[in-house]
Amino acid sequence: MRIIAVAMAKGGVGKTTTAVNLAHGLALAGQRVLLVDCDTQAQTTTFLGVSPPYGLYEFITGHDGAGQAVLKKEAVHAARKNLWVLAGGIKLVELKNWLGEQARDRRHAILRQSLKPGNQGLDYLIFDCAPGWDVLSVNILMAANEVLCPVALQGPALEGLKTFFGYLVSVQQLNKSLRLRYILPTMFDRRTRQSHDIYHRLRRLFRKQICDPIYHNVRLCEAPVAGRSIFEFAGSASGARDYRKLAERLIDDGIRQEDQP
Repeated sequence: MRIIAVAMAKGGVGKTTTAVNLAHGLALAGQRVLLVDCDTQAQTTTFLGVSPPYGLYEFITGHDGAGQAVLKKEAVHAARKNLWVLAGGIKLVELKNWLGEQARDRRHAILRQSLKPGNQGLDYLIFDCAPGWDVLSVNILMAANEVLCPVALQGPALEGLKTFFGYLVSVQQLNKSLRLRYILPTMFDRRTRQSHDIYHRLRRLFRKQICDPIYHNVRLCEAPVAGRSIFEFAGSASGARDYRKLAERLIDDGIRQEDQP
């Protein structure tokens, strides 16, 4: 199973759009995917139009906050064929407090340990990470082995990437298997010179990690309002084409990894 964190220090770069549409794109290609919402805003489930009764808080702590026990399988919600979600939301504030109260020598690896018994049969586990840096962020990167960074091709795009690299390097000292695998340019506006300039700079800096860009597409903004992925909302739109191409790249990379001795 590949465990991928969709992460960036800066907000508003298309993390949730990427996590949801990548996860559904992989599921549509026959891959079995668990999508984990790690944001207090619960955007992942909103984007998919589902309202699970439980989520990541219950999955990790084993209870609902009121003393009622919750099994891990009860927290995992079937959202689409081949696609399951662990919901985020405001309870993640309580989860961060709970994690902070655990023993110092184990608090950063609790998520990784929680996921181990329940990953049978999955091909991908994708984390939709919140911006910022806290005990849950560390847990996610300790559990992951790959990172996909969406970078919006507008404004001070590289500043957020530089900040995130600082986070990444600090966790790599503890999680030796963690690798930056993908840089995904998002919000590419063909009409602006800035988009082209940032994109070409990223290509020079990250020749191996750079992905084909996600172009600016109004349908990508409209799909979450309908509670649908881009493939369901506008399957022929350029946004669907771009995320389909991203899913295909990940699948192809996985096949190549398996073929290596």
